[in-house]
Amino acid sequence: MSAVRWLIKCGAGAAIVLSACGFATVRFGSGLQMPATTTRDGTLITLSRYLREPLPDVVLVGSSITLRLREEYFVTPKLRNLALSGGSPLTGLEIVANQPQLPSFILVEANVLVRQTDAALVERYSRGDAEPLFFRPIRAAVAAYEQRLHAPLTHEQVSLELRRLIGQRPSDFDNRVYADRALQQSNAEDPTDAVQISAKWIGKLIRIMEQRGARVLLFELPYSEPIEGSRHAAITREIIHAAFPDSNRWLSIEVNRGELRWADGVHLDERSAVIVAQAMERALALARAVK
Repeated sequence: MSAVRWLIKCGAGAAIVLSACGFATVRFGSGLQMPATTTRDGTLITLSRYLREPLPDVVLVGSSITLRLREEYFVTPKLRNLALSGGSPLTGLEIVANQPQLPSFILVEANVLVRQTDAALVERYSRGDAEPLFFRPIRAAVAAYEQRLHAPLTHEQVSLELRRLIGQRPSDFDNRVYADRALQQSNAEDPTDAVQISAKWIGKLIRIMEQRGARVLLFELPYSEPIEGSRHAAITREIIHAAFPDSNRWLSIEVNRGELRWADGVHLDERSAVIVAQAMERALALARAVK
């Protein structure tokens, strides 16, 4: 009888703890999503922040190329960069489109359009609170801890460092080994079919989102000169501009290319990323003025 009473007490205690965790999750964990084990921590922290925090004014979606444009490089406070390392701009675009509210501006990278949408990420971050109540408490707590630990810096916090960085001379890092490898890969690929599919899907999502009041703009980040002329870049550029020929659909990024450097011919180095982010901000200000 003593053992039975002990088991009953333990069961009652566990039920109370689970109930408390369930209440805490509902009260404090809404919108917190923990990563699937097959995805990168940074991606999941970024996406869960987007669901948890107030709706931003501007969202960037893209690949690892856009990921280099860190949020603190922008003066705009309500700007979120949902670019995914190794991913497709379409993944972030679909996740944004599936939310009940949309940002005022959605900026879509048009450089890398050969990758498929990550259906698992789209499903996970589009389903809201579909996860069963009692499976969320620990996941929510860990997500909250990660987001607190990796809270992004603001532009004000890093403004002095950014000015110092811009004032430096462009890097003289010798990237020829990496750039040659990237060029070989870019010339070996024929992205035609994949880019055509992506362009059609982007067009469909643009129509849906703009009917809901958002404005969607495409943008191209600069490559190094050899990569700009590669087979992959040239075909992608031709297809996407044919699909969206209206210049008003594009965010024009005007920079002095002589000031830019790339780690591998494709990805901007830190100083160049700051320069490009500032150019995007100027272009965005013009777009806002005519909205």
